[in-house]
Amino acid sequence: MGRLLYLACIAGLIALLLRIFVVEGIVIASASMDPTLPVGRHVFVNKLSYAFGKPQRGDVVMFPSPVDVEKGLVKRVIAIEGDSIEIHNKDVLVNGVLLREPYVVHTRPDERLKGDELGPIPVPPGAVFVMGDNRDESGDNRDWVNPVTKDPIHFISVKNIRGKVLGNY
Repeated sequence: MGRLLYLACIAGLIALLLRIFVVEGIVIASASMDPTLPVGRHVFVNKLSYAFGKPQRGDVVMFPSPVDVEKGLVKRVIAIEGDSIEIHNKDVLVNGVLLREPYVVHTRPDERLKGDELGPIPVPPGAVFVMGDNRDESGDNRDWVNPVTKDPIHFISVKNIRGKVLGNY
């Protein structure tokens, strides 16, 4: 009986360490990435994915919300350090080139929303610009504001990215 308890404790410790440092299962809680990642979808986050490299354009990543650190968010990397990001009439341009985004949904295409016009803004070193795929229902780098200073939060520090969401999207 003691040996079984010992093995159960070891297994629990291994599972905890894997969850903390390697892979974590999460449930998508908002429609900001719909239809790519619909509400209720279970996904895994690879926490080692950026230990040896940097996020790339198109990666879907998890990070703490810059406006509510209690919440974790999942968004798509649109621009990386050194890029220039601009948005005109909901169209996204990276380095002056219109981004082809077959995954994007606009639920209110005729309505002008905050962030539908932006930039050009250069992405600083060590940062990325993220957006949800369900653009008109996503709070993201287009419209986040620091709750204290009221300054716009246009970038996420790569250091704050917890990992890459695994899957075919």
